[in-house]
Amino acid sequence: MTDTATRPDTDKRKAGLRESGIGKHGDLAAPEDRGRTTIADSVVEKMAGIATREVAGVHNLGTGMARTIGGVRERMPGTQPSITRGVHVEVGEHQAAVDLDVVIDYGYAIADVASDVRVSVISALERMTGLEVVEVNVAVDDIDIPDDGDEDGDRGGNAEDRRRRVE
Repeated sequence: MTDTATRPDTDKRKAGLRESGIGKHGDLAAPEDRGRTTIADSVVEKMAGIATREVAGVHNLGTGMARTIGGVRERMPGTQPSITRGVHVEVGEHQAAVDLDVVIDYGYAIADVASDVRVSVISALERMTGLEVVEVNVAVDDIDIPDDGDEDGDRGGNAEDRRRRVE
């Protein structure tokens, strides 16, 4: 016959938790239910910005003035491009809403790019944050026309990108 014993401090801890109302039937709650997680708006903005930029046909983010100021700032030594330019989010306890200002490459179907942006942003945010994304509003503020002399942080375009454009 085998005797088992528990550590006295464990029994005291469980009794203290029961008295404080933590846990069900004297047991501790599951690890994933202990505590609270909050996600800053800036974190969700960065994720949405990255997911948007990954979509073919998205040239840049931000309105005209924001792109101009951002382009000047990015040329200064020691600065990095702003991932959140053109991205605005509202984050609640369980839901998020996203507003995007985008520039589309000329030749891409705007409705298709906007749809692809929604899919990319929603899947990325829901997968990484667990938040329900209730809406992704896409405002197309400009199109990038090749060879128009625009130097606002162009990503350019290669032959493969051009083949995927609408004819």
